[in-house]
Amino acid sequence: MLRWVFALICVVVGVYFSSNPYFISNIPKYVAHQFSLWTAFQDPVQSGTLRLLMKEELAQYTGNKDSPGLYLAILGQVYNIEKGWKHYGPGGSYSFFAGRDASRAFVTGDFTENGLVDDVSGLSPKEMMTLHGWLELYKKEYSFVGKLIGRFYSEKGEATEALKKAEAAISEGWRMKKQSEEENKQFPPCNSEWTSGSGIRYWCSKLSGGVERTWVGVPRKLYKPGSSGYRCACVRSTGPPTGQADSISHPNRGDLDDPALQQYEGCHPLSESCSMKTEQ
Repeated sequence: MLRWVFALICVVVGVYFSSNPYFISNIPKYVAHQFSLWTAFQDPVQSGTLRLLMKEELAQYTGNKDSPGLYLAILGQVYNIEKGWKHYGPGGSYSFFAGRDASRAFVTGDFTENGLVDDVSGLSPKEMMTLHGWLELYKKEYSFVGKLIGRFYSEKGEATEALKKAEAAISEGWRMKKQSEEENKQFPPCNSEWTSGSGIRYWCSKLSGGVERTWVGVPRKLYKPGSSGYRCACVRSTGPPTGQADSISHPNRGDLDDPALQQYEGCHPLSESCSMKTEQ
């Protein structure tokens, strides 16, 4: 199929530019460029470049003597890691990843035989985001080989339910991360310090929590919905509540009246810092 397409390109280019000396001298470069663009956007399965490997086949790629190469898989995607031989090859610090899909271990750090598995069920969305970060690293640094038939891909190279669940967990992780970032913009974390003599002190600044802003805020307990747990948050104490910037009739208390907030006992309600002997 590719040979016929290549031949057709040559014919079209030859007819179209045959009367132009400049293009005649540059036909080889032009054809090569067009051909590379065409192949770059082909489905690897259709172009015949994608491999589907069985678990037993992947297990041979450990870099040991008589091994055909050095591969690893993550979430069912197989990568050639030969350029990282000193790390993944025999005797390397991460040699246990070679020749298998040990997706779970990238998150848990359990490098025993029981931990070097591809079962990612039970991992939290945040942990799945971490695993996705490793996948992106391998995509960037190493050559993609193909797909591993088994937990994440079928014998036809199609995504399994396990992969769809993993992808859904990753998406949920990104949603939660974005939600957390938005929350931190409204309620930046407090600065804090603890000493044996004075106890704990919380205070706010225009950079507390790593969130740069134009206001300082005052410390408040911020509770999670449906939970007794809380963290210290810096809360804007003037202007309209968040989301009501155009409101004319407001008490000029910023977000202080948010129901998820609670004042620290013994601290002035509008002080930028709050000290206590023990955590309340």
